[in-house]
Amino acid sequence: MFGALRLFASLLVLFLTLAGAVPARAAGELRVGGNGSALGALRLLAAAYHKRHPDTTIRIVANLGSSGGIAALQKGALDLAVSARALKSDEQEGGLSAREYARTPFVFVTNQKVSKTGITEYELLSLLNQASPVWPDGSRMRVVLRPESDVDTTLIAQISPQIEQALANAHARPGMLLAVTDSDCLTALEKTPGAFGTAALTHIVTEKRSVRPLNYNGVAPTLKNLARGSYPFSKHYYLVQGRSPSPAVREFTAFVSSPAAGKILFRAGNLPQLATKER
Repeated sequence: MFGALRLFASLLVLFLTLAGAVPARAAGELRVGGNGSALGALRLLAAAYHKRHPDTTIRIVANLGSSGGIAALQKGALDLAVSARALKSDEQEGGLSAREYARTPFVFVTNQKVSKTGITEYELLSLLNQASPVWPDGSRMRVVLRPESDVDTTLIAQISPQIEQALANAHARPGMLLAVTDSDCLTALEKTPGAFGTAALTHIVTEKRSVRPLNYNGVAPTLKNLARGSYPFSKHYYLVQGRSPSPAVREFTAFVSSPAAGKILFRAGNLPQLATKER
């Protein structure tokens, strides 16, 4: 329910973008789109860049997702894509290049009214294996899943083979909540009593979402803990450009890797990657 209408809207936006029905690029405009959890921080970067370069405006195209943004870039409907995954071999062979610019804690979260403050790997495995999980106080838990092909699903599945299988079982279980986009997931977590799911810390911070991030195995999902390696999960963000990027694209990409942009990214819940390499 939470994802059906947004899925239609997202597919419509992607179709119109690829078909050229989205308004054409204006002079001095860069069109950027892709992974939804990264867009809040990108809007802050775009505003800062515009102050330095008033002749250039960054237009953020929402509701495309990582793969949708890359596809739109390949079709010429975007000038730059933001992805939460590295490029596939066929995308690289097609002339695309990607530069990692930040990473953010990937967190397990609950509805704000849930009193629990942390979860362990054993508890995660247990709740995914249950058809009707409950919280310690006996109240109903509603697990909010992401599509099986989504980056968030992949990150959870990588924890262990047992959790990968439990997650597959949960996807096959009738009546589960499925959130198509990152924003859908946070909305479901905010509105559904007893909800449990995942999110990127930067998405929570930049959109001021009312959810409760959980400690994992006793470790808080903070930037400090991520930087020193004690918190294990992160979402990586890449700027993807075509074979022959314009000077404006190269300049904005360079700005995103600058110390000034790094301060913005950090305040937005990211660890900036100031010395990055193409992937």
